[in-house]
Amino acid sequence: MSDHNALENWLKGYITGNGGVAGTVHVRQGENLLLGAAVNIPPPVIEKVQTVPSGKGMAGLAMERDAPVQTCNLKDDKTGDVRPGAKAVSANAAAAIPIHDGAGNVRGVVGIAFMEEREIGEEELSKLKKQAENAPV
Repeated sequence: MSDHNALENWLKGYITGNGGVAGTVHVRQGENLLLGAAVNIPPPVIEKVQTVPSGKGMAGLAMERDAPVQTCNLKDDKTGDVRPGAKAVSANAAAAIPIHDGAGNVRGVVGIAFMEEREIGEEELSKLKKQAENAPV
């Protein structure tokens, strides 16, 4: 597993550089994701997302689908993709983006949350995906 400080520093830059307010990086371990770094995530949420199984919550769904998962509003999401714990994050729009190894396998998931409620457009999502692939996991 990568160095926690390097991962947290990368995540801070990723969030700030993209206008976000909070985020996480989960590293894949088998069929689970283990929390590698978190920025501006409340302690009760951190506790709940230490280990995320494939298919659960936004990060687990991003891993399972190998595709970004997003919501316009974390607190009021009705899709079922957002777990109750994530609704405690003080943000609205959010995305969970899978990151890949050299063979194209999902090696982790980067999460980013924004203060405003909005749709994350394709162009922005593409930029977020490209930058997420540089996460040091």
